[in-house]
Amino acid sequence: MVTPQAARLTEPKRGFFRELATIWREGDGATRLSFPVMGFGLIRRGQVIKGLLYLVSQILLVWFLVDFSWPYLSKLGTLGTQGMQRVWSEERQIFVRTPGDNSLLILLFSVMSLLLVLAFIGIWRSSLRAAFLAQQRETQDKTQPTFAQDLRTLSNERFHVTLLTLPSLMVLAFTVLPTVFMILLAFTNFDANHQPPGNMFTWVGLENFRNLFGGRPLMANTFAKVIGWTMIWAVIATFSNYILGMLVAIFINNRGIKFKGMWRTIFVITIAVPQFVSLMLMSQILHEQGPLNAILKQLGFIEQSIPFLTDITSARITVLVVNLWVGIPYTMLITSGILMNIPRDLYESASIDGASPARMFFSITLPYMLFVTTPYLITAFVGNINNFNVIFLLTRGGPLVTEYYQAGKTDLLVTWLYRLTVDRQDYSLASTIGIFVFIISAGLSLMVFNLSGSSRREEEFQ
Repeated sequence: MVTPQAARLTEPKRGFFRELATIWREGDGATRLSFPVMGFGLIRRGQVIKGLLYLVSQILLVWFLVDFSWPYLSKLGTLGTQGMQRVWSEERQIFVRTPGDNSLLILLFSVMSLLLVLAFIGIWRSSLRAAFLAQQRETQDKTQPTFAQDLRTLSNERFHVTLLTLPSLMVLAFTVLPTVFMILLAFTNFDANHQPPGNMFTWVGLENFRNLFGGRPLMANTFAKVIGWTMIWAVIATFSNYILGMLVAIFINNRGIKFKGMWRTIFVITIAVPQFVSLMLMSQILHEQGPLNAILKQLGFIEQSIPFLTDITSARITVLVVNLWVGIPYTMLITSGILMNIPRDLYESASIDGASPARMFFSITLPYMLFVTTPYLITAFVGNINNFNVIFLLTRGGPLVTEYYQAGKTDLLVTWLYRLTVDRQDYSLASTIGIFVFIISAGLSLMVFNLSGSSRREEEFQ
């Protein structure tokens, strides 16, 4: 029989703070003590092992924060105050260097500790919810589940928790932590002149962002020109590969074409060869002293070598053309399967009505393709914004010009970022550029997808 007290108990309301307020308001003394002492309410009601695990996790976190994290967290505001110094050693009769604060480790371990605290808040919330449910069972004279029964739920109704725990930890460690660390570097002066542990770097606020937007004219001009070329490259590279790959698939699937399997195999072979191998081979073939120029000279077509990779205009055209070689096969394979699923009745009806092949392509094939492949187009566009291989392996971002700050005429944002980190050790500026790469990629992806038919008319796909 449910007692009046049990009737007044309610399930925690949704929302972090509303749930905590409900647990505190409806909880008894043991449940409320679970707020400062994790697992107390569970231990009080017989779920000893589960309660002890929560308590041990709290003790380990406190120990970790006090013994390891606090020396770094206490210096997060300044990123260190004591640098490496030369001190006279009476014993050795020489100057020795004493280690100082390492700004890099201070920032890295502080971010790691704060993320760990945020993750632990989720565990703390789970312990409170478990204590509240245990109180409800006791009030309603229900048997508390044993620890073995809780474990069995992880392979049955809570199996999703078992599956997602490890991937979530990996995402936190190898995606969230590096991303937050990189973003914070954009607000420091971590460059070649501030390299820990010899020299500390400090917070500089929005200085790096101001430099990119006019604070340093050379840098601002480079940023504007590089981001402009990046967008031009991404648009042309994406849609040229998409349209031409679709046309190749249409030609191969045409009823009059024989040996369809052979033609598909030829294009698949270009994918089977690692992309960097093809690109490095292309860079050698297109070199001013490479085989292509040598053959053209021998045939009498040219007298001087064509600067495929060293002239500004030629280099940009070359990377776009070579990108077709490595990109068209992917689109061809994707669109081939979709073409086979377009009802033939549509084409037959259009043909009876007198529609030309071009009319059928723009009225039937292309709309159907765009409806199905919009997510692929978005992925390809973002991939081209960050297409490091084609640019770096062919031109290495060149040709270099004095009007650019550590960049070349074919550099994309991502290759400029790479050049700044590897060649100049200007990590703070590179991190700032990385933030803009993320904003552009994420912003355009979300906007285009939400405006596309794939998102707004998903139910119409048949």
